This record gives sequence, C-alpha cells and structure tokens, in this order.
Amino acid sequence: MVIALFSREINDSTKNVINSFFLSNHAKHSKFFIEKNILDVIENSENLNLVPFETSNDLDSSIDIMVSIGGDGTFLRCIEFIRELDIPVMGINTGNLGFLATSKKEDINDSISKIFHKDFNVENRTLIKVNSNEIGINDSVFPYALNEVSVVRKDTTSMINIKTSLDGNHLNTYWADGLIVSTPTGSTGYSLSCGGPVISPTSGSFVLTPISPHNLNVRPLVISETTKIELSVSGREKNHLLSIDSKIFTIENNTIIKIEKAEFNFKIAHFSNNSFYESLKEKLLWGKDKRN
Repeated sequence: MVIALFSREINDSTKNVINSFFLSNHAKHSKFFIEKNILDVIENSENLNLVPFETSNDLDSSIDIMVSIGGDGTFLRCIEFIRELDIPVMGINTGNLGFLATSKKEDINDSISKIFHKDFNVENRTLIKVNSNEIGINDSVFPYALNEVSVVRKDTTSMINIKTSLDGNHLNTYWADGLIVSTPTGSTGYSLSCGGPVISPTSGSFVLTPISPHNLNVRPLVISETTKIELSVSGREKNHLLSIDSKIFTIENNTIIKIEKAEFNFKIAHFSNNSFYESLKEKLLWGKDKRN
C-alpha cells in the first residue's frame, strides 16, 4: 500500500491522526509520502518507509490514496499536489464542518483499517479551469478549482458590472458584488450561502450565482458543464478580485476571464456509508424537521 499524508495545520488533533497510521500493523509493510511540514510530528519513524514531498513533482502515480487531515481548506489544497496524477483523495476531518471529509477523528482507527484494506469507493468530480492572461499557468499557479471560481469587487463599496457570455453568446451583465461559477461539489459552499441550489455531484452541471445582485429578477442559473463561460468586469476601481477556490488574484478590469470544464477529473475517496446525501443531512442538517 502506498499512502500520501497531507495536513496544512499542525495541532494535537492532526498529530494524533497522523501517528495513528503508524500504529497499525500494516504500516511497516507500506510506503508513505509525507508532506515535509508534518515529518517532525511523527513520533516513531523507525523501520518506516517515509518519503517527504513538497510539490507535485515529488509525487507519482504509484500512490494508492492521499489522505487529507484537517478541514475543507486542507482538502482543497490537495488538488495542487495531485494535479493530473489521478490519485484519489480522502478527507479526515479535524476541523469544524469538514463537508468534503469522509471520516471524523473520532472514527480514526476504523477508517485507517479500511484505508489499508482499500475498502473505499472512488468518485469522479468535475474541476473548473480558468484561463486569463493575468494569472498564466505555471508551477506556482495552478488555475483549477474543485469548488468554485468567483469574481468579486475590490477596494470599493460600489457594485461591479460583470459581462457574462456562454458559448460566445451574451447572457447578462450582472450588477452585483460579484459572481460565482460553481461546480456541483462547490454547490454546498459559497454558492449555497448566496442563494444557489444544492446540486448532485454527478449531475454534469455548473451554477452561475450572483453575489448580492441589484436586480430582483436575477437568480442563480444552472448550465451544462460543457458550456464555455467568458467574464469581463468593469467598475469604479481599476481592479477586481478573482478567486480560484482558496487562491486569490488581483485582476485589472476589462480582462477577459475564460472558464470551462477541466480536461481531467478529481477523484474523491469515501466509504460506502458516506454518501453525498448522508453528508447533506448530517453536516448541513438538510431536511431536518421535528415531524420526521
């Protein structure tokens, strides 16, 4: 078994989870890729096959699974390491909500046993790709998002104008604080908080969700994931913000931003009893009613 372990924030909870992997009898017969920052928290590394990594170049497709230890922010950072290696990622939540996580720290021993026995399912999730002359594509800038891409006002309380085209056809110019382009995975995040719908992960859709629009007749719009989206922002200030999941860029107004489905998928690993709908009910209290 080849396992990669990643954690962004080191605290007592993440330390306990990390070291729990090496208490298993399977650990000495496995290979571990360990994110360099968490090497120091391993209490007993004797007779263990540990390979440190810092970037995606240090990983390879021999890895059976990457385990993200933390919250949803940590999980999203895994994309920058996985890239096109086709490695499934499983989240163990040691943060707050952890909607993308499969397992909780309280269930760590059972989860680790299942991971070593490869007792998990893998589900493909769509990624969004962004093209813009101002961000480029290189090792330090990986313009892909699992949750959403958004354009938002910067250094002003005034609205911005977001000219939006779909497949080359003008859709609308939004007068709003911003606009979110969300994947089905991201439909339970920022988009949901702005009034967007919850979408099944395998629905093959994107959602356009305006942020505080100044029109009563502007509502979220569900479109096909094959649609090519083009945005251009104008406003009182010279710049606006572009966010690609947790990465934020300052973009000059009137810059063309092209958004489309990525040429590869992201794989999420989960246990058989951890469906999307169970997570909705458990973590977002969806459908909770005292009459049920």
